[in-house]
Amino acid sequence: MTRRYVDISVPLETDIASDPPGHLPYIKYFDHHATAADVVSFFPGATVGDLPGGEGWAIERLDVSTHNGTHLDAPYHFHSTMDDGQRAITIDEVPLEWCFSPGVKLDFRHLPDGHVVTAQEVEAELERIGYELRPLDIVVVNTAAGARYGRSDYVSAGCGMGREATLYLTERGVRVTGTDAWSWDAPFNFTAQRFAREGDASVIWEGHRAGMVRAYCHLEKLGNLEQLPPFGFTISCFPYKIRGASAGFTRAVAIFEE
Repeated sequence: MTRRYVDISVPLETDIASDPPGHLPYIKYFDHHATAADVVSFFPGATVGDLPGGEGWAIERLDVSTHNGTHLDAPYHFHSTMDDGQRAITIDEVPLEWCFSPGVKLDFRHLPDGHVVTAQEVEAELERIGYELRPLDIVVVNTAAGARYGRSDYVSAGCGMGREATLYLTERGVRVTGTDAWSWDAPFNFTAQRFAREGDASVIWEGHRAGMVRAYCHLEKLGNLEQLPPFGFTISCFPYKIRGASAGFTRAVAIFEE
């Protein structure tokens, strides 16, 4: 038996439309020549000429949010409470068994931007692919946003998962979900239009806020979901451990045993 890996993460990079204005990451790169003097400063008497090719080390400095790039959101991101009033756990408290489990892909690429997926649509998609959810399955959603990552319309692209759709998953034992869109919820510009029409504040971040009822995590800004079948693979998505944080970067990977 061989093992095959599909990278379902996107790279953290600057100068692309991966996040809204004011929330974009910034990476400053230092090449080997820029750092040479820094390297020799640790060794009194050494000069840059003593280094092979006069080169130091390559390093990068990041000005980022924990929600830049592919990341796992902890329940604490959604609200200060979870499970109907319990203290919400932070990313360093997320159970590891949630983050390595069989994967299931729901294909909603045909749904229009801004559409809010219902529980009935989730159920219909599971019936279409012939799969019954099991506790700790990791459910990822392939939306129209995945193909537009880095484009100017990415943040407003794709469908979102509504409150009832999210609760449909979590009440069946799903504890990690994911999307290739910027947000698990519908893009904010569409939600803002809906709020203006209806005046109902419960539509704001409704998929996220479902974590107040039943704790779960979700992955955002996934990539390459179109390469995955509906099921038959394992997802690994262990987050970077940041004390007390609302999210952690992850190199999410789909693993196939063949």
